[in-house]
Amino acid sequence: LTLMVAGARYKKDGFGKFTKPQKFLGQDYEQLKQYCLTRGVSFIDETFLPDRRSIGQEILRHGILSPSELACVEWRRPAEIVRFPVLVLDGVSRFDFGQGKLGNCWFLASIGALTFQKSIFEEVVPLEQRFDENYCGIFHFRFWRFGQWEDVVIDDKLPTINGRLIFVHSKNQNEFWPALLEKAYAKYAILILDIMRVEEAMMDFTGGVHINIELSQPSPSLWGLICRAGRDGSVCAIDRESRLKCHAYTVTGIKEMMSRGKIVYLVRLWNPWGKGEWKGDWSDRSPLWQTVSPEDREMCLSVADDGEFWMTFEDFCKFYADIDICGLSPDFFNESDSSQWTTSVYEGRWVAGTTAGGCLNYRGIKSHCKCVETLNTYSIS
Repeated sequence: LTLMVAGARYKKDGFGKFTKPQKFLGQDYEQLKQYCLTRGVSFIDETFLPDRRSIGQEILRHGILSPSELACVEWRRPAEIVRFPVLVLDGVSRFDFGQGKLGNCWFLASIGALTFQKSIFEEVVPLEQRFDENYCGIFHFRFWRFGQWEDVVIDDKLPTINGRLIFVHSKNQNEFWPALLEKAYAKYAILILDIMRVEEAMMDFTGGVHINIELSQPSPSLWGLICRAGRDGSVCAIDRESRLKCHAYTVTGIKEMMSRGKIVYLVRLWNPWGKGEWKGDWSDRSPLWQTVSPEDREMCLSVADDGEFWMTFEDFCKFYADIDICGLSPDFFNESDSSQWTTSVYEGRWVAGTTAGGCLNYRGIKSHCKCVETLNTYSIS
């Protein structure tokens, strides 16, 4: 009870919001940075040391890095990798980064969706951080956890082999926001291969409302729901392909256009691998693009091997298993503006053996951790 009262007072003072995030593991970014600058030293994160333990046991157990590769891993700061590192170079885009050795396409699909929401992105990735002025090797990022925002502090030492980043990396070697964001999220969520899911990452990046929709039997209202989600600034990602192996994509566009006197409903998807595209109707080189107006073709068509492609909504529902939508509010559910949502917040505790469940991918495995959970429920009036 004492903890609940103290927590309520803490929130009343504004802590846990974007402007006053909680300090993850009690680390204060400003204090740590000032300490390093005053003493002229570079920050080393004692809670997430740049060594084999921070790479993760699951990565080692799955053989993602061979013993010989692991022996060659060197932890380097960006300035030891390139001459002029920057956090963000010429804005942020889903095309900025590529996947490394870790099979975390769910993470890439989620941050790909996040790049469309600039205001949220700038809260998750504070853009005032620099590698020149007042630099001391410390960075911070913000994630949503248990009903509040938390500030996660890291050092900027990154795992490399032969001077190249092992995991997520930018296509421009001077840009480091994707690699540093991945490291911060690894510290925050402890990246576990095949266990984390798209919806968990999207909620951690936005604090938003999530819904998962299976596509095998789409309802007549699904197209409108996806359109509203895109219009209202929600982030959308596909969690699995139905006829191929599991893989995550980002929904990057929705479009209705006229073709041969009929309306066609198109969905644009992005493969976070940066390659591998749909080759059917409305793909990059499909002749069907000659049946639409020059304006629509100019607006939508981009013939490039960048992992992004269009397909019909019908094919989308046919070849993909489900879609995850995450919005800052449930407004995308509403077909009209006359309905309003209200929020109720309930705080409780997951206790191992009593109320705690397992991961969605391993429902039979019960959680052994004890943590506070915040449940937001929404009602419409």
